[in-house]
Amino acid sequence: MTNQNQTNLRRSILVGMLATVSAFATGAAFAQNFPAKPVELVVLFPAGSAADVTARVLAEQMTKKLGQQIVVVNKPGGGGSIGYKYAQQKPADGYTLVFNSTSISTVFYSGLIPFDYRAFDPIARVTVENPVIAVRANAPWKDLKAMVDDVKKRPGVVSIGNSGIGSHTHISSVAFFKEINADVMHVPFGASQVVTSLLGGQIDAVVSVPSALTSHVSAGTLRIVGVLASAREPAFPSVPTTAEAGMAYNGEMWRGIASPKGTPPAIVSRLEKALQEAVTSPEFKAQGVKMGFVPAFMPANEFGPLIAKDDVMLGRLIERAGLNIK
Repeated sequence: MTNQNQTNLRRSILVGMLATVSAFATGAAFAQNFPAKPVELVVLFPAGSAADVTARVLAEQMTKKLGQQIVVVNKPGGGGSIGYKYAQQKPADGYTLVFNSTSISTVFYSGLIPFDYRAFDPIARVTVENPVIAVRANAPWKDLKAMVDDVKKRPGVVSIGNSGIGSHTHISSVAFFKEINADVMHVPFGASQVVTSLLGGQIDAVVSVPSALTSHVSAGTLRIVGVLASAREPAFPSVPTTAEAGMAYNGEMWRGIASPKGTPPAIVSRLEKALQEAVTSPEFKAQGVKMGFVPAFMPANEFGPLIAKDDVMLGRLIERAGLNIK
């Protein structure tokens, strides 16, 4: 190599290093000033729903940590697909977040969105919830075994509501009843309608996350007969799991925060720290006790692999349930 070529090579390396340092410095400065305006938190369910109430408590705590308003934006419908599509099209600058869940996989494999979890950067897991089966307080079934025995005697008669086509509760409901070879009518609703329909007698039972049911159970109008998970639900500690009833099935659901793919790492880190403080705050913990979710902070570097692992599991589950149209 000639001296001139060596000089050119050194110059190229130096320019590259300077560009990297400059980009890092710019990103760091941007993160230091972030957020400079309100941040949208997209919620996949309507105002007043359990997910919405949880998100608003989280947003209130994040606002205190970040010094800018975290504004909840409700984009309900399609089991979460409308909200995911809305958030995915936004700039990857940290100013649009989505309150995601395992539904990112269920709506993808159900054919409701053209992209999967990789369209978003994980920021942090915030809660864990276990789907449960609820019936009216005056229903004849006192526990899950009694309900299943009756369902099997009357195939296709008992109606089970869920929070919408492609939602986690829809997939969990279909998968569970297929797993135990029980034929039921699955009735997808909007999240705000399913419990009302159960109370009104339009359906016989619901598969739901606990946070939508706790107030009705406390009021004595609904009864939880089973937990579709491997561990008991803290909100209803006396209710056995499917495993305890001899029907092994795990439908655990997490919720977390993600942003459009390509969000600067320094911004992700800033948001992650604010979320950790929000999730571990006394206010958020108290809301968990009240609504039936478990605060469960997990940082981005652990949350990402969890999403990927659950995506594989859910894909197989949906295919086995006959709901995969991808």
